[in-house]
Parts: sequence; structure tokens; C-alpha cells
Amino acid sequence: MGALDEGHLDAELEGGVKLGILELGLEGGSETGVIENAVRVLLQGLGEDSSREGLRKTPLRVAKALREGTKGYSQKVKDIVQGALFPEAGLDGGIGHAGGAGGLVVVRDIDLFSYCESCLLPFKVRCHVGYVPSGQRVVGLSKLPRVADVFAKRLQDPQRLSDQICTALHNSINPAGVAVILQCLHIQFPAVERTSHNPSHPNKLDMQGWVQVSVSSGSGVFGNKDGDAWADFLALLKFRGVNIERSLTPTRLWCTSTSPETLPCNGHTMRNPLNGRISTKAGPSQPAMVAAVASILHSLGEDPLRKELVFTPHRFVHWLTNFKTSNTEMKLNNFSYGGIGPRNHNLHKKASDVGYDRNKFQSELNLPFWSQCEHHLLPFHGMIHIAYFLEEDAEFDRSILQSIVHFHGCKLQVQERLTRQIAETVFSVFSRGVMVVVEAQHICMMSRGIEKVGSSTATIAVLGQFSNDPAAKENFLQSISNNTESRG
Repeated sequence: MGALDEGHLDAELEGGVKLGILELGLEGGSETGVIENAVRVLLQGLGEDSSREGLRKTPLRVAKALREGTKGYSQKVKDIVQGALFPEAGLDGGIGHAGGAGGLVVVRDIDLFSYCESCLLPFKVRCHVGYVPSGQRVVGLSKLPRVADVFAKRLQDPQRLSDQICTALHNSINPAGVAVILQCLHIQFPAVERTSHNPSHPNKLDMQGWVQVSVSSGSGVFGNKDGDAWADFLALLKFRGVNIERSLTPTRLWCTSTSPETLPCNGHTMRNPLNGRISTKAGPSQPAMVAAVASILHSLGEDPLRKELVFTPHRFVHWLTNFKTSNTEMKLNNFSYGGIGPRNHNLHKKASDVGYDRNKFQSELNLPFWSQCEHHLLPFHGMIHIAYFLEEDAEFDRSILQSIVHFHGCKLQVQERLTRQIAETVFSVFSRGVMVVVEAQHICMMSRGIEKVGSSTATIAVLGQFSNDPAAKENFLQSISNNTESRG
């Protein structure tokens, strides 16, 4: 393939985005209304009915969450700091530091969240800020987290977020120097493959946890990372168990959706903004969905054609279509299940016809899953534990259970329904008693103004023999507890 005119490519992208927005009628109207219309387009692209119960208010919920999560675009630092500078004497020219002017001030462990500009998913931020006052004035301590939050509530990447917080504080309070350290956690995108439901080749669900990146910025007396000011700042952080190297250079790709292997294309040649290389790899071809995401970016006050955002709509659609509604039946060995009940009726014998010890059961712990919350179009993920009384003439292994989990997880869901559907599938197809425990973290708990970083939820479904066997229930729950402690 010959050289491609980059100007022509950019013009093609710009024209496609603008045309798509116009054709979909996503231009004009209130900012919230534009986002709501765009979300309906995304739901339609997933094969969903936005008028069904559970999705009826999803466009409004998503719009409100995005407006809340990006309100920093409409906020100004000077409005926060103005009136919060207080006179405080100190040593301006003497030897040493005595608090006030010339003394280091640190605010630690500020919990924030921001939206990744590459994939539009929220990421966690633990922020530490230090500054050395000058001019015999200090700023109200509550203003430091508020200034940091102004820039966190925008589409960001970690280093730019750190730099913007540092620059804004330096310019607004005129200190001797400002230091900022951010510890950021981003979802590690799983390799979700929907191509096979064969238990001998189970669907891949690569759970690699979170990507953690630490970045720093400094101004004034903190301009030299080897200086005494940085040493004091890091020493004060260690009081809280925060051990950070002076030189913070990210060694891992921050957002894995931007890796060359996962960079989606809209069915034609596109340039990777990370390295400038041309890619011809075919990706999801949903121009209406891509245009809808672009309109969301525009309504939030961003330029969809900014170089860091030009592929963001494609990446978000690429992620979202992992959870596209499908009528495909799940095939498990000699059994098929399409959500309508058992297909292998000879498994359903009367209890009197089956010999088994009612106090013994089999279980599989720590089955990983990803799903997408239908209320906010944000992922939730975690571990699923399944216990079952197996029919004496039936056999199946962990890969089949993982296939069941994957089948029900890869669609728009709520955790309660996911738990019930997994339990009903295992119960109706394979066993006489089933208990399912789902432990999950919901990304929506970081956003929407809740900002409960690190919170988790647990749900339980009990069917059949477990319903009247308290000892079996207790044994299974204890096995989960023991396993959690051992992983501890």
C-alpha cells in the first residue's frame, strides 16, 4: 500500500463525523437531549428496544451521568480560589521553614474519578497535592481537592490531568512551588470473544485486573525531582503508606483499547494516533453508532476531531458491541439452551429415582465475568461462584459453567438478573439444586456523583435442594469465605 495523504484522511474522518451527526438528527437541541438521542441510537445498534422496561430511562440516566462527570468544562479555577486566600506570616528570608509562607503544605488521599479520553470509561484517581506558600498567604485546604476535581471532571489522560492541576494551582495561588502525584487505575480491557460456545474451546474472558499508572508534576521549587522539596513531599506521603519513586515514568500502556491489536477501524484504512502508522484491520462497521458517540463528545464541549479523540467513538463502539443482543443459542456438549427451559428432559428425574447424598455437592469458585449495566451503559465485573447437586448420570466441568457465565454476561444486564439467569440455566439443564453467588464491582458507582471507589456488591440465587438445606448453603458460603481469605 502506498503512502496515504494524511490531510485527505483527516478530511474524510471530519466529513464522516459531521455527516453522520446531521443524518441522525443529533445536532441542535439541549445538551442533555442530544445525549439522550445518541444513547437511543446506541441501544438500537445493540439490537435493544429502548422503550422496554429497564431501558426506558437509560438515555436520561446516561446523559445525567455524563453531564455530571464532565462538569469541569464549565467550571473555572479562579471562581473556586477567589476569596479563599488568607494572610499567614512566615519566614520569607530566614533560615529554614516555619509553616505559613515557606512551609510545605500537603493534602493527601484525594479520591477522584475521571473519564478516559481514549475509551470514555471512568477511571479511578488517588491524588496527592503539596505546595509551598509564598507572599505571606495560604489557600483554604478544601480548595485543593476542588481545583483537582475541576480537571478530573473532563475527558483526560493521567499525565495531562496532573499537569493541569499543577499549573492551575501555581497560577491561581502564586506559591513558591506545587507538586502533584496521581495514582490512577484503569480497567484492563478483557479479550471478549463471542465466536464459539463449544465447551472444548470456551469463550475467552481475559481478566487481568486494572492497569495502574502513577504520574507526577512539579513547578517552582518542585521543578527539580532530586531537590529537597520533593524529598519532604514524598516523606510526608510515606506517613500514609504511600511509597512512590521520585521518577515516575509509566511503563505500561495506559488504556489498552489504544494498543495496535485492539485499535478498531470502521471498515477502511485509518491511522493509529499513537504511532502514526496506517492500519487496514477491519473493525466494527456501525457508522450510526460512531456518529452518535461523536455527537456526545461534541455536546460535552469537546472537539470530536481533536487528535486524542478522533478514534474514541470507534473504540467505545468496539467495546460496547461486545454486549450486543444475540438470539444465538448456547450449546453445551449435547445440551442446548436458548433461555426457554431444559432441552435434555431425561435429566429431570424424580428425587426418589436419583441416588445422591443431600449433604454433598460440587462447586466452582472464581469464575470471572464482564457485563454491561443496562441502566448506565457502564461495565461491571467480578467473580461468580456456583454450587450444584449434580444428577448422577450427568457430567460437566468448569469450562461449561464458564460458558454459561459468558453467555449471560455478554449482553446488557443488571446484576440481580444475571445471578438469576445463571442459576436457572444450570438448574434447568444439569442439576437438582443450584446456588450462585455473584461478587461485582460496578463502574457506575465511581460516577454519577456517587464516587464510591472500591465498593462492591454481592447477590445470591438459590434453587432446588439448596432452598431447604441450610447446612449445604452454609458450607458453600464458608468455602467462598475461605477462598477469599487465601487470596487475600
